[in-house]
Amino acid sequence: MQGTTEQEEEIILTPSGRKNIEDELNELIKVQRPEVADRIRDAKDYGDLNENAEYEAAKNAQAFIEGRIIDLKRIVGSARMLNESEIPTDTVGLGSIVTVCDEEFNEEWTVTMVSAYEADPDKDRISDISPVGHALFGRTVGDRVTVRTPGGNTNYTIQKITK
Repeated sequence: MQGTTEQEEEIILTPSGRKNIEDELNELIKVQRPEVADRIRDAKDYGDLNENAEYEAAKNAQAFIEGRIIDLKRIVGSARMLNESEIPTDTVGLGSIVTVCDEEFNEEWTVTMVSAYEADPDKDRISDISPVGHALFGRTVGDRVTVRTPGGNTNYTIQKITK
């Protein structure tokens, strides 16, 4: 079999990742969609739609929201929820909570390994396909990994793997 297409790719979500996606979908449908509809309705009162920046901006926002709703419904509809029993603690895998030590600064950093669909680096939820996630994936406690970043290489040692 040749490589898989995007449609054949299995989407795996952690329980908290699925909840975050469902919450975003709910926000888009119940709050943002009606708000942008009101903006479009109000902008029509400003006159000629061909030269109406408010109307154009609202229509662009509507297109973005509708596209995001479609994407999120597809993800939720086809995703498989990761069971806690599937989360490895002997090696780094999806759902693992990994504590690493930055060797240069001797600082610990704890991340949760998630799929690209629920990655949020600001919340230390890193994708298995990100540079750090890719370097950690499949490794064990005590392993040293080197991550190539735009600022140069960073070396981490895996300290702990939990659920």
